[in-house]
Amino acid sequence: MTLICVPIFVNDPESALADATEARDRGADLVEFRIDGFYSGRDDENEVPAVLRLVARCPLPCIVTCRPVLEGGQYDGPDDARVSLYERLGTAQTAAGVEHPPTYLDVELATYARSENIRQKINLAVDHPGQVRDVSTGLVLSSHDFQTRPEDLFRRINRMVAEPACRVAKVAYRARSLRDNLELLDILAEARAAGKAMIALGMGPYGVPSRVLAPKFEAFLTFATLRAEAATAPGQPTIDELLQLYRFRSIGPSTRVYGVIGHPVEHSISPAVHNAGFEAVGHDGVYLFLPIQPEFEQFKATLLSLIDHPSFDLCGCSVTIPHKEHLLRLALEQYEEGDGRWHTDNLARVCGAANTLVIRRDRSGRAERIDVLNTDGPAAAAALELALGDLRSHRVVVLGAGGTARAVAASVLERGGQVVIINRTPDRAARLADELRAHFAPAASLLTAPLSDLPDLRPNAVFNCTAVGMTGGPGPGQSPVPDELLGALPRHSVIADSVYSPLTTPLLASARQISLQTIDGLALFVGQAALQFQAWTDRPAPRGLFTQVAREILESRAAQAGQ
Repeated sequence: MTLICVPIFVNDPESALADATEARDRGADLVEFRIDGFYSGRDDENEVPAVLRLVARCPLPCIVTCRPVLEGGQYDGPDDARVSLYERLGTAQTAAGVEHPPTYLDVELATYARSENIRQKINLAVDHPGQVRDVSTGLVLSSHDFQTRPEDLFRRINRMVAEPACRVAKVAYRARSLRDNLELLDILAEARAAGKAMIALGMGPYGVPSRVLAPKFEAFLTFATLRAEAATAPGQPTIDELLQLYRFRSIGPSTRVYGVIGHPVEHSISPAVHNAGFEAVGHDGVYLFLPIQPEFEQFKATLLSLIDHPSFDLCGCSVTIPHKEHLLRLALEQYEEGDGRWHTDNLARVCGAANTLVIRRDRSGRAERIDVLNTDGPAAAAALELALGDLRSHRVVVLGAGGTARAVAASVLERGGQVVIINRTPDRAARLADELRAHFAPAASLLTAPLSDLPDLRPNAVFNCTAVGMTGGPGPGQSPVPDELLGALPRHSVIADSVYSPLTTPLLASARQISLQTIDGLALFVGQAALQFQAWTDRPAPRGLFTQVAREILESRAAQAGQ
């Protein structure tokens, strides 16, 4: 079982003990006491006994680490004092009468390999095949690079793995892209095959999958912080995120991987929604944040690497800005180059963009079919049909001319409805109309108009596909439709907004004040997420749960923002 370790910076022992107790209560298996900010190496009379008492009173098994500045820590004292502390800790039971020496000491490979004298002193403090003392503390040999992947990575790993005194080998470096996770997870698989306990972690936002998927590849442990501000390395999730958002204890070798691809992507509520859905239906899957740099070549190289890795088990993705167009482009390129596994649906081709990737794998783990879909449009059309009935007798005004507008307009046209496109820039509306006319007939079912004509159009529905009114977007607190135009619409008109932050946009608030029926952005988000979920799992999505989880997150964010 992969353990969860909570790292604790020790500034004073009592606070550190309180954090260790909290870590235990919140589900941690062990803690790491980072004493490099507490232990100076210059005041042995007070500091060493304090560390010994801290370890003895710890409510969980513990790792003690005194990380030097050169490896990203805070200790800048003499090496001999630090090594002497390790020896005192490892032999604490006999040297100081303390019942519980640390379970592990974490020593950097660079320190351990610096001299034969240092190796001998550390080896006297830890359990290993040649140990003659009665000691139980295990040695974690570690290597860190906070800047990039070290060029001699495998030389370092081989040195640690080959060392008889090393019970656990640890490597951590800043991940440069999601592809670095594949190498780190392969390192875990190779160590497992060799019978060596291993920790392999990517630091930074691109390295988070290596932390969450540690049990899938049977890592010795992963780190999770009690509080985001207390993280000891970039990219560490909190223990609540690990256990609740990602359902860490349910992840195993057979777990399938899903995620949301975008840049930026940290704001997405999709991981919370889909992970809750997986748990509800008993699907063995985990859904991650998958940030990929904005350029197409980065997207292509990264996604193909994730798909082609048989043991990573990527089985599906949601794709958001700026990669929706990239996903369709990649699918068409791969198909044209002769890879018959790739398939695209008609709506994605019409829209020039896709938001859903579905990967079917054979028993060996190879991707045997890859489907690229657009669920934005069908979710919008389904919501309109629920409110209006058959769309063939209805006129829908679409506000905007971007990707969302294209998907909504195409889906309504596909179902026989009439669409009128209104955009702040009339030329963009005309171009979109011309492009859609090439796919749908008759041309009379697709028109453009200025916003001032909205009441005369007598629409059955008005669908906002712009970002006006969105928190942090253009025109926050504003409506894309002036109140006087909204008030002149027929009473049967339905007002839909693709924006879900805030939950009640200015447009929806104004519409409800005059008793118009509304469809909010949350309903549309849940609709497209449900279609994705069913495509991945072959099971109906728990829509009520999706709505509840998404609403709780959005309301919490609004409260934190003081809205």
